[in-house]
Amino acid sequence: MRPFTTETLEKALTEKLMLNFSKTPDEATDQEMMKACALVLRDVMAIRGVETRKRTNREQRKRVHYLSMEFLMGRSLMKNAYNLDVLPQLKEALGNLGFKSGDIFEMEPDAALGNGGLGRLAACYLDSMATLDIPATGYSICYELGLFKQKIVEGEQVELPDHWKDLGVSWLVPKPEEAQEVRFGGTLREFWDNGRLHTVNENATTVLAVPCDMKIPGFGTDHVNTLRLWEPRATSPMDMSLFSRGEYLKAAEEEAMAESIAKVLYPDDSHMEGKSLRLKQQYFFVSATIQSITTKHMSLYGTMKNFHEKNVIQINDTHPALVIPELMRILIDDAGMDWEEAWNITTQSVAYTNHTVLAEALERWPQVLMEHRLPRIWQIIKEISSRWQNRIDEYYHDPGKTQYMAIVWGGEVRMANLCIAGSMAVNGVSALHTDILRNDVFRDACQMEPWKFKNVTNGIDHRRWLSEINPGLDGLIRELTGGNEYLSNAMVLQKLDDYADDKTVLDRIGEIKRQNKETFALHAKKTRGVILDPNSIFDVQVKRLHEYKRQLLNVLHIIALYQKLQDDPNAITQPHTFLFGAKAAPGYVVAKRIIRLINSLADQIAHDPICKDKLQVVFLENYRVSLAEVLMPASEVSQQISTAGKEASGTGNMKFMMNGALTVGTLDGANVEMNQVLGSENMFLFGLHADEVRQLKREGYIPQRLYTQDETLRRCVDALRTGFRDGVTYEDLYQRLLFGSGGSAADEYLLLADFGSYCQAERDMTAAYADRDRWNRMSLHNIARSGIFAADRSVKEYADNIWHVSHR
Repeated sequence: MRPFTTETLEKALTEKLMLNFSKTPDEATDQEMMKACALVLRDVMAIRGVETRKRTNREQRKRVHYLSMEFLMGRSLMKNAYNLDVLPQLKEALGNLGFKSGDIFEMEPDAALGNGGLGRLAACYLDSMATLDIPATGYSICYELGLFKQKIVEGEQVELPDHWKDLGVSWLVPKPEEAQEVRFGGTLREFWDNGRLHTVNENATTVLAVPCDMKIPGFGTDHVNTLRLWEPRATSPMDMSLFSRGEYLKAAEEEAMAESIAKVLYPDDSHMEGKSLRLKQQYFFVSATIQSITTKHMSLYGTMKNFHEKNVIQINDTHPALVIPELMRILIDDAGMDWEEAWNITTQSVAYTNHTVLAEALERWPQVLMEHRLPRIWQIIKEISSRWQNRIDEYYHDPGKTQYMAIVWGGEVRMANLCIAGSMAVNGVSALHTDILRNDVFRDACQMEPWKFKNVTNGIDHRRWLSEINPGLDGLIRELTGGNEYLSNAMVLQKLDDYADDKTVLDRIGEIKRQNKETFALHAKKTRGVILDPNSIFDVQVKRLHEYKRQLLNVLHIIALYQKLQDDPNAITQPHTFLFGAKAAPGYVVAKRIIRLINSLADQIAHDPICKDKLQVVFLENYRVSLAEVLMPASEVSQQISTAGKEASGTGNMKFMMNGALTVGTLDGANVEMNQVLGSENMFLFGLHADEVRQLKREGYIPQRLYTQDETLRRCVDALRTGFRDGVTYEDLYQRLLFGSGGSAADEYLLLADFGSYCQAERDMTAAYADRDRWNRMSLHNIARSGIFAADRSVKEYADNIWHVSHR
């Protein structure tokens, strides 16, 4: 049921402006109107949220608690209005009050509380859990600054602070009455009482965790869930005596130490101070979360013995792994349970999603840091580790396997192994990824406890990533499928396959894409001053900058095209625009150099008359959710070219597919399952398979041989040494590819091995593009068969196979 008509919305907005800003609509700024919109919708969600909570408590339903260091929410105003079914009315009401709705929506900052796919996935799952009427809460940190705003200065990435809360705070509701105390450091004192050993942490530093709640409405339902973001505060007031003596910094020291926990997402951990802060972040949000969950459980049921029957805790990657010892601490120290009972409850409550097979991304903490910062947690981890190692020894009788599977070994605490030991389920995020976990990364653990290992292929919020951002395509789908049923059941998209030979429909697919390209070209001109050619192929690679994602392979191919044009100015007949968007981690030197290289190449091509109307390269500054929402509908080619066996799943590949872009990619991550539903005839596949990658590395990969034998490849790689018109050369990247550097093997991610195959896939794609009916038919099939990658399907699989909770 719609809570508002256009008229009642106008009245509500007018009242909010007067009550909160003492302004009439005529006097209000766009920022004030954006906040008023947020407050009006927040009121609706708050009322529905109360009803949802009362219903959940009354029915004593099992709750899902989704813990993630990242929630890449993006903008919320349009999304919430869409889910509440008031978006058309809101747009009309804003217009009637003298505002442009597009300007108001654009005013909202992205809530960039995440780095990439991990955080975007978490955001999609929150939407689906609410839509499916699953009682759920997301938990993270209320970061003061988002990831960072990326500025390109003279071709190089510069990181600027992202003050998302200036307007984003409109969605947050502080709950100081539900604050929790989190303790760091201190010393342990043990004593016996009533026949039980008690452990008390004394002289600890205490930080207050204050919840700030963001409401998450479902689509087509009154169900509303919550994203709880923890904000750190000092427990003691500022020392006024110190302040009065002029010792201002010392007076505010405790407050500053507390606030540092939530200052930024992922502080640089290349030094011990950074590692310490990251560990504090993780324990801060985990401890506050578990205390909050258990407090509410006790108030409802009066016992912790049924905790696992009424709660499931899903940890998104290893960052929240400390939930396992923290829950054990509460069950033993606070609830008075013995070890076996506490462990039984914990291991039936926690489930772990693994997101990577990269060894460097499987978190390990220095033992000394854990001992010093979290003494009681360290004590519990030691006991978990000892018992786990005994189980391994009894099962394998193999010291080598014990060492590999151990939780504590060599002065380190291995968080992935802790997750495996303490969870009821371990899931990968694509079929290929899960196979690698089962058969390689966690092979020994899987053999010992095979029932734990499951697969749930990732999914995306198709309501946001198709219907909301691509209204032209949404309209066509509704027309061809007979309504909006696909919004609640994405598999309805399959009906589009029936129109594969309908030229009128195929032409409309092409027209919609063309209109979206023109819209994005206007956006690029307005925001960056870049002139894009809508007649060219929009060939797009947007994702986090990492060597395994192989943006550098894309660059080498573009260099080859550029050199081909130098040799023959008529070599390219179809104009081709390559669009990149990526942020590199501030401490990732190689990734930042690749960004510099992309911009050097873009500058070279832009200033060469031979390339005019034929070849263009553009680096899209500050790639983020709101930029993706404009780019995805306009994209025609999706670059998913990671080294096979390295990408866990991907979700950008699904968004491109759902908007009709065609994939140039390796058989990696969810590309494998995309290929299963599309067939190779509707993708452009290339490169080594995962097993071939492993075999080549076993046999001894020598990239210099490929460099010597292939003249096209040699010229491309040599261009890195020669450099470009801006005077920058890339000898470091040249050396890294051919000889290795910094402890990395030569061409560690096999760019040169896949180069020839990749160039051929791009040629095949360009040839297909020339046949418009064929291209539009392939695009139609991609849209029609993308429904399997909806987040609703993923969440239902979690609910049925891991969480064991009911849903609609």
